[in-house]
Amino acid sequence: MRRFWIPTLAAIAAIVASTSGALAVDKASQKFMTEAMQGNLAEIAVGKLAQQKGQSDGVRSFGQMLVSDHSANNEKAMSVAQSMGVSPPSEPSKKQQSVYDRLAKLSGENFDREFAKAMVEDHKNDIGEFEKQAKKKNDPAADFANETLPTLRKHLEKAQSLASGKSASR
Repeated sequence: MRRFWIPTLAAIAAIVASTSGALAVDKASQKFMTEAMQGNLAEIAVGKLAQQKGQSDGVRSFGQMLVSDHSANNEKAMSVAQSMGVSPPSEPSKKQQSVYDRLAKLSGENFDREFAKAMVEDHKNDIGEFEKQAKKKNDPAADFANETLPTLRKHLEKAQSLASGKSASR
């Protein structure tokens, strides 16, 4: 009986060892999807804030773009996440919420300037994360990342344009 039991444990250990790499990739992709959805929620909230508090037409229209694009993107993200067994978050991360809270206290030119600066930084970080995820093969989160990157790049360009316009006028 012992001879049979030892090889069975060895076989189970080999199977677990061979699948643990796949599980780690899935966990990383699941984490990416959760963070992507939190990012969408944050961008929607900040976009609405920009529509309310923005002094310039450019900031207000960029806010509308953020709300529209990230709302559509979040629908796609939730569909992909569901297929991966990821529950959608109901709110942005604590860090994203603190950015919102900081911006909500500002008004006028200060709001416009800090909003543009925050959107440049945020979209640069997002693009880096999405590019990293997009390199994975046979991964629904990678497909989602590839589909989303052109929109994020468009947002970065707009945010940089707003940021440079504000600094040029000073």
